Amino acid sequence: MKIKDLILLLSILYSYSAYTQNMVEYTAGWEGKIENSKTFNLKIEIENLGLEKARFKISNGTNIINYSFNIKSTSLIEIPFSENYSFKGILSKNGKEINGFIKSGILFYHLKLTQSTKNTFVGIWNILMVDELKSLNFYLSVENGAGNKYEAYPIFGDNRFTGTWCNNFQKENDSIMFSDFKTGLQFKGKLAKNKILLDIYLGNNLLTQIGLTKSTTDWEIGGFKNDNKTSILKLTEMEKLISKDSLPNTHSVLVSKKGKIIYENYFDGYNANIPHDMRSASKSISSAIVGVANDKLLFKNVEQSIFDFLPVKYQIHKDNLKIKIDIQSLLTMSSGIDAIDYGINANPKSSATEQNYQRTPDWIEAILKAPMIHKPNTKANYGSANPALLGFAMDSVVSEPLELFIDKFLFQKLGISNYIIQSDLKDKPYFGGGMYLTPKNMLKFGELYLNKGKIKSTRVISKKWVKNSFKNYRDLENVLDKNGYGYLWWHNTYLVNGKSIKSIEARGAGGQYIFVVPGLKVVVVITSGNYRNGKTQQPEEIFEKHILPHIKNRIKPVANKV
Repeated sequence: MKIKDLILLLSILYSYSAYTQNMVEYTAGWEGKIENSKTFNLKIEIENLGLEKARFKISNGTNIINYSFNIKSTSLIEIPFSENYSFKGILSKNGKEINGFIKSGILFYHLKLTQSTKNTFVGIWNILMVDELKSLNFYLSVENGAGNKYEAYPIFGDNRFTGTWCNNFQKENDSIMFSDFKTGLQFKGKLAKNKILLDIYLGNNLLTQIGLTKSTTDWEIGGFKNDNKTSILKLTEMEKLISKDSLPNTHSVLVSKKGKIIYENYFDGYNANIPHDMRSASKSISSAIVGVANDKLLFKNVEQSIFDFLPVKYQIHKDNLKIKIDIQSLLTMSSGIDAIDYGINANPKSSATEQNYQRTPDWIEAILKAPMIHKPNTKANYGSANPALLGFAMDSVVSEPLELFIDKFLFQKLGISNYIIQSDLKDKPYFGGGMYLTPKNMLKFGELYLNKGKIKSTRVISKKWVKNSFKNYRDLENVLDKNGYGYLWWHNTYLVNGKSIKSIEARGAGGQYIFVVPGLKVVVVITSGNYRNGKTQQPEEIFEKHILPHIKNRIKPVANKV
């Protein structure tokens, strides 16, 4: 080949390469279709092969993972089946089920594997948290960040999945890669002319492939209808307002009286099988875990200093004031740390606010280095740093992995198996919020507290702990309503027909509520999706205006006794 021909060829190749590598051409909205509605519903199998050998399988119609491992213990089964993914579980005493968790991304997905044959246990892992996709639409937004940095955001047409938290965007030649921090899914794409061939992986194992083309129409997301109401109670006015979007993004409403469900309805495509993001409403579940540990005498008492639970590297933050931060001050948002997440007196620059400490590699370090603004156990200000420290303390006192302790001593006793726990960066359950429970299981948790720590005839938490949890220790100073606050439970009072009704509540951002009303023997659960429209407290309106007036055998003002 002549030199001038070689130069011409290299020039052509370079121009083609430059074109295919130019991310500007791909900065747009892209769309495609997922192959079937159960692509992300994964069958899990653990097969005992004998002689301490076993096999762990994941499939969705095709074999995805087939991992052989040694059984080291029947009390704790640990399977690191792929890099950054693992399963931990415990075989039941009767040998018929395995309860455990798949750790993927920042989530612990609880699985109950039941015995299908003598040597095989089987269960289902819904990695997108929905039982079946109602929409096969898949969208990708590729956006230009600062300078030459790009970002990619996968969006599912089925918006009942709470979405991805994608990061680590990389590009090499015609390939792009990014990962979902939340679910652990990996995305790898091939840039072609006017299209992107996108593969979705579980670790290094292919789940599905999607062909994407540039979007030419508006994206179709959500808009699903329901017809699955179960009701004795008539709440037609509420239902009309929800259908007209006057009470927007209401996902579920459930009411129980004296332990019996008298109203259950789901909206926007939600149903009884989908675990809902509870956000900070799960702080009340964190309180229950502390109660279980207290009942088991795993720590001395609630007056015990948090520094009794911290390793040496954190002791440098101990001073005459911080050493007085005890378990009770953390349960009541009264640690005195500058950790106010929002509202009055919030300091957005403090290292102990949730949005700041979660951006650091060591959350506990970031929380403890923040200054004190009050003496512990004197003033209450809402901040997730308080229960975050509690989670660290509880992890230090239990003998098994904390997630397995939570499952064994709380959720199994409640008959709850379909749930997910968010972790921190140390792969420990995060007590500041982020559990996913079905609304019916949220109702069951509320009934546990209504029944003073018992479910049917089973004692789960001591009566004394529930009583102490529901006390009003002090009012939250950073919120406009100045709500009373217990052990990670809110207090509120509603006016119905001129009479006051007291409620103890678990609350989460976006409108996730568990209302416990001991005076009426009622529990109400409302889940919502109002994360960015200022209607996060909409469930209080629904509860006061549309539920309380219609509950039978009402309304006598009863003192809030537990």
